[in-house]
Amino acid sequence: MERMKEFLRHPIFKIIAGISDHLGQESYVIGGYVRDKLLNRSSPDIDIVTVGSGIELARKVAQVVHPPARVTVFKNFGTAMLHYQEMDIEFVGARKESYQHHSRKPVIENGTLEDDQKRRDFTINALALSLNKENYGELIDPFGGVEDIRKKLIRTPLNPDITFSDDPLRMMRAIRFSTQLKFNIESSTLEAISANRERIEIVSAERITEELNKIILSAKPSAGFRLLDQTGLLEFIFPELHKMKGRESVHSIPHKDNFLHTLKVLDRLAPHTSNLWLRWSALLHDIAKPQTKRFVEGVGWTFYSHNFLGAKMVPRIFRRLKLPLNDKMKYVQKMVMLHMRPIVLSEDTVTDSAVRRLLFEAGEDVDDLMTLCEADITSGNAKKVERYLRNFGVVRQKLKEIEEKDHIRNFQPPVSGELIMETFDLPPSKEVGVIKNAIKEAILEGEIKNDFTEAYKFMLGKAKQLGLEKARHSNEKTGPGKPADDR
Repeated sequence: MERMKEFLRHPIFKIIAGISDHLGQESYVIGGYVRDKLLNRSSPDIDIVTVGSGIELARKVAQVVHPPARVTVFKNFGTAMLHYQEMDIEFVGARKESYQHHSRKPVIENGTLEDDQKRRDFTINALALSLNKENYGELIDPFGGVEDIRKKLIRTPLNPDITFSDDPLRMMRAIRFSTQLKFNIESSTLEAISANRERIEIVSAERITEELNKIILSAKPSAGFRLLDQTGLLEFIFPELHKMKGRESVHSIPHKDNFLHTLKVLDRLAPHTSNLWLRWSALLHDIAKPQTKRFVEGVGWTFYSHNFLGAKMVPRIFRRLKLPLNDKMKYVQKMVMLHMRPIVLSEDTVTDSAVRRLLFEAGEDVDDLMTLCEADITSGNAKKVERYLRNFGVVRQKLKEIEEKDHIRNFQPPVSGELIMETFDLPPSKEVGVIKNAIKEAILEGEIKNDFTEAYKFMLGKAKQLGLEKARHSNEKTGPGKPADDR
């Protein structure tokens, strides 16, 4: 018990204990905080369960702490939360739950600590520490959660079939905890996930994606996706990824399993970034390979344009999974679209114009793109991997040199469309677009420098080819060699 009291050294626990005694309520720290302390992990979230009103207890605690805390009440759930010294503390009354088959939302009644522990998803999350005066710091562990932590095991407190049928999201949580904690899922619990996999269809996309994101952000995401596949959940929640599984062979020539390749890429990327959207890019970079797969005699297996089709698939996948349809989605689209470009560059002579175009299209995300592409080299041939990575080093150096010289990242035309229209007295028209595009191409090809003077001269020459004459008033308004924006 002395060790458990060490977990309750923070003054907030004594405050909660004192108020609970005053109210005549049993109170306990329960769930993730206790689990994480036993695992020597930090835990900024604290869950308090009390036999009585959690909302009333939260309000009393908020009045006593210094400075007084603001309480957020969720009446529909019977819970209250306050933020104190970098910790989020949630209070709830002990309860028991019953479920109807068509919904994962339980019918809730007031209950005892035992009732509350029975409704918990896993034994490791049912651990409770008493905050009551007579047994302060005592561990209440009715389902052997401490032993399961020692064995590194995910197991449900009650019958797993009932646990997962009642709330199918718990199947995703089992796999997520297994992935994050590097625990095994106990055999009957794993079998119950497979048996109840179709029940996942009553869970909202938002809740599924919340668990997916946590799996993707783990140290070894492939472990979670292998379990999703093994249990049959993957086909229901991510059919596009499921379709990537397997190898086909023609004339005894197989292609690689693109599902397993994708998991390798994700694992190789994980140590280099905690950017969720770059990790999503790794997961989706080859998502269109099943649709673009062809066997060509004399060539072998091809996946032509899988990057283009994959980029088109991204919005549909994001929409279905309720992922953000904003700049995050566009970033993933860009990564999927461009992920072949550095590989092609590394195979050929790296020309300045090709590097300029890559910088132009990738912009500020070019370093992320290179990180993704380096993770994409998963060949079993060590010499081939070494050669590719060495060539990528050349590409990275070339990117740095060209950017320092030409400033192509976040490229803005040195001559604006407004100046073109003013110089030649043009309305918005095809000719304006032709001139702007010609200036951009000339800069990317290295024909002119990325500066106003050279671009302005080029504009005059291009306009002459198009039969356009300079307006008489343009020099008077702009002055020679000065952009319109500098007037």
